[in-house]
Amino acid sequence: MSAGPYNYSYIFKYIIIGDMGVGKSCLLHQFTEKKFMADCPHTIGVEFGTRIIEVAGQKIKLQIWDTAGQERFRAVTRSYYRGAAGALMVYDITRRSTYNHLSSWLTDARNLTNPNTVIFLIGNKADLDAQRDVTYEEAKQFAEENGLMFVEASAKTGENVEEAFLETAKKIYQNIQDGSLDLNAAESGVQHKPTQPGRTNLNNDSQQNRDNCSC
Repeated sequence: MSAGPYNYSYIFKYIIIGDMGVGKSCLLHQFTEKKFMADCPHTIGVEFGTRIIEVAGQKIKLQIWDTAGQERFRAVTRSYYRGAAGALMVYDITRRSTYNHLSSWLTDARNLTNPNTVIFLIGNKADLDAQRDVTYEEAKQFAEENGLMFVEASAKTGENVEEAFLETAKKIYQNIQDGSLDLNAAESGVQHKPTQPGRTNLNNDSQQNRDNCSC
């Protein structure tokens, strides 16, 4: 994207949730850096990434919080659910246990975010189809029963990674346009920052720090 780092109209806060080892950090890295990390370290607490995208002609900065999947960090990571506009809920298609735990993750997401938070289900590691332990059909049914968007994706190949992040943003933007998401609500997970063409940003560093502290 050719836009400068401060040329955007909105900030959307995302969280990525799911069991340890499902590839949350790898999905984040693939989306923000267009690279695959073969040895993604397990997240301790939370990690953070950003990227500016475009939806309906509007430039939007995504602030993405990658949360740890270990139970011992749940108390810490739950605080990051607050004020999330989008939640990417990830399981590993080769490990049924990670799929079986989705109901618990979904309960947290529904209880700790606002009612309009867009939740997108991602079945990661689609490149390992020969080792599949969860069918596409059953995951799709789970998504439909719970009102979630859904794709199978691969952090390794990049398959459907863009789609998951971008479709989530499109739905959030749609909710803004139809009035179902109140930007004035503290828990909306969205900040509106009208761009000012021609204005020189003299305090970029301090502005970035303020942006990165939007929890």
